[in-house]
Amino acid sequence: MWELVTVFFSSFVIALSGALMPGPLLTATIGESAQRGVKAGPLLVLGHGILELVLLLALLFGLAPLLQRQDVFVVIATVGGAILLWMALGMFRTLPGLSLSSNAEATGGNPLIVSGVLLSIANPYWILWWATIGFGYILYCLQFGVWGISLFFIGHILADLVWYSAVSMAVGKGRHFLSDRLYRGVIGTCAAFLVVFACYFFYAGFQKAIA
Repeated sequence: MWELVTVFFSSFVIALSGALMPGPLLTATIGESAQRGVKAGPLLVLGHGILELVLLLALLFGLAPLLQRQDVFVVIATVGGAILLWMALGMFRTLPGLSLSSNAEATGGNPLIVSGVLLSIANPYWILWWATIGFGYILYCLQFGVWGISLFFIGHILADLVWYSAVSMAVGKGRHFLSDRLYRGVIGTCAAFLVVFACYFFYAGFQKAIA
């Protein structure tokens, strides 16, 4: 019993420490919350969680060695960088017409659940984490059967949900105090950070390719 409790809380803490680090998903949560309100965070995490569940099942069925390969990292980093650039360019294109009054209940752009999936796929280090640290944790939890794996995943995704929902609520509620100029600045800054992450992923993939 206590082992299962430990699995849940340790999974929550480890996942929360990762979620607190700046990354594409956090950047997108801030930008989307400014546009679409407090629902952005939970819906992005839903997409993220769906993909994590699929990856968890894939790892259980032996995918880990494939994801640890250098050539796979290069492909994921390159494709991921392209996805982030595409999302950033879409945000830049909307900047001139962005207004708090016209976007108070904005629903345009990518569906948030789809964006959560794309942002996860775009990050090669997220996939590498699951193929190494995450897979090691899965092997440990297997000794407790279905309950061990289930509590590991619930703790993991709950940490993401708590953090990104908190960020989304803070930004979503705070947008009512923003001017249109500052609002466009927030979105533009988030788009710029996505470009930075894209360039970093391209660089990381190139480094692996020539290593």
